[in-house]
Amino acid sequence: MQTQKSWVLNQLKKGRTVTPLQALDGCGTIRLAAIIHDLRENGVNILTIRATTKAGNKYASYKMVKPK
Repeated sequence: MQTQKSWVLNQLKKGRTVTPLQALDGCGTIRLAAIIHDLRENGVNILTIRATTKAGNKYASYKMVKPK
């Protein structure tokens, strides 16, 4: 069985952007920011993209930054 952390990392490695709703649907986590923090602590370079919905709700999505 795949862990939540490995699911998020696999999505990022595929070049995908991960949002909290995608993480909830994909691996059942509501703690995406905590997983991103752990991945960063392990040396993964992740960009935070802040956005606001049409209703005014704010959220962050995450994308892996590949070295040049």
